[in-house]
Amino acid sequence: MIYLFGAAAPPVLQLPDVVRSAQGRGWDVAVGLTPTAYEWLEERVPELEELTGYPVKSAYRRPGQPDVLPPADAVLFAPATFNSVNSMAIGITTSWVVGFTAEAPGKGIPVVVMPCANSALAAHPQFDRSVAVLREARMQVLYGESGFEPNTPGVRPPYPWAAALDAVGQALL
Repeated sequence: MIYLFGAAAPPVLQLPDVVRSAQGRGWDVAVGLTPTAYEWLEERVPELEELTGYPVKSAYRRPGQPDVLPPADAVLFAPATFNSVNSMAIGITTSWVVGFTAEAPGKGIPVVVMPCANSALAAHPQFDRSVAVLREARMQVLYGESGFEPNTPGVRPPYPWAAALDAVGQALL
């Protein structure tokens, strides 16, 4: 079971196609979204739920409520925004997908994170520190030549989804 998580960056709008690509690799997929990403995809949530067979999760469950998703074998958090990367790194887990991802390495679940932040945001000194902290926490961060390279604000080159899915495949070995 692959948990495919997305935050509110333009590539999140491609998640139905990414789910199909992951399923084409033989993976069972469940989708989790930050609250804002959920709003962006609200009209497509039924499509994602039909594709995966699972509810799209965006909020913590209440104590005593059963989990609606089977256990994860790996997590792919892509796109991970500037906010999500920094929140995971400093332990601010106000959204379920950030909280689950931050906790996953401690549970032995492989995590692949691919940021999506423009070059102006990526120039902030906290961003490189946060990427280093996530790597120290045993997350594979696809940033730089190995994955996502920050774009000029307003320019949207293709997001390297294939690299993200390949990294998950390697993490499952």
